[in-house]
Amino acid sequence: MKKDFHPEFRTVVFKDISCDFAFLTKSTSRTKETIKWEDGKEYPVLKFEVSSASHPFYTGKHRMMDTEGRAEKFKKKYGRSTK
Repeated sequence: MKKDFHPEFRTVVFKDISCDFAFLTKSTSRTKETIKWEDGKEYPVLKFEVSSASHPFYTGKHRMMDTEGRAEKFKKKYGRSTK
């Protein structure tokens, strides 16, 4: 194998900034920011806006926008007139 070819695989904190949810995992992602984790150690942190803790599909807080199905909408918009 080539030396210094592969990125560094390290422990990183992923933090959802919309709901203050974070988890610790391994990643090759690079970041300059760090955060102090529950075990007292400093880890690099990657911030993002949506996770399973804040996404409406996973939280069950999603809304149904329409009651009409896709096929009915298509037929209504492009269907042949009966005249």
